[in-house]
Amino acid sequence: MPLPHNTFKRALREGAPQFGLWAALADAYVTELLATAGFDWLLIDNEHAPNDVRSTLAQLQAVAAYASHPVVRPVRSDCALIKQLLDIGAQTLLLPMIDTAEQAADAVAATRYPPHGIRGVGSALARASRWNRIPGYLTQAADELCVLVQVETVQGMEHLCAIAAVEGVDGVFFGPADLSASMGLLGQPGDTRVREAIRGGIESVRRAGKAAGVLAPDRAMAADYLAAGATFVAVGTDTGLLSRAAADLAASYKGIAREGGMEKGGY
Repeated sequence: MPLPHNTFKRALREGAPQFGLWAALADAYVTELLATAGFDWLLIDNEHAPNDVRSTLAQLQAVAAYASHPVVRPVRSDCALIKQLLDIGAQTLLLPMIDTAEQAADAVAATRYPPHGIRGVGSALARASRWNRIPGYLTQAADELCVLVQVETVQGMEHLCAIAAVEGVDGVFFGPADLSASMGLLGQPGDTRVREAIRGGIESVRRAGKAAGVLAPDRAMAADYLAAGATFVAVGTDTGLLSRAAADLAASYKGIAREGGMEKGGY
């Protein structure tokens, strides 16, 4: 049984744009539906969505048959949490709130077995190794892991070049919402100053030879960041899509009723 290839990691290395969607509804049925939509990657969020290890596992299993690559974000960059997520089969992690090169190095170490890191060896119990049915898993696992670190504070931006230079970091993702708050612009992720900082950050990451990513649900902003060199861009969220579609549908029928197009109480 071969080790699954991380097609997302290879696409980032080749510089091919990868468009993703945030999966925050924390339900395997929903995430499987999203996997049929054609996105290159789906972000299974544990930081701001009500996911845990078991619900994340269910979503990894649900999307395994599809081309969309699952990226998992833990609630924090923590060695124990990273170990659990890797063991259930996550191959790409987005690690939040990385402010220094030391934190980035610690994150990478948590994904590597000794002597290259500190990941606990429990492959016999793990879906990742298909319960030890993948020959050579322990020595090959790191080749198929993709470590993305999230820079989303002024401090992180100040240390960006050092963070991007850390060996084992495959990409840097910018979080506009938290970055805007850190810049004193709470609730203004589209502010010109925030966008300028992110564009500059993308350029710095690309100069370091790493992939750059960002959450940009606004089409014009996404195009701006792609032009600056972003490789992996989240262009929406499942919560936003459902909320907007539901509100638009309700409003459209209420509009008909107001115009007298429907009889009250009728079916």
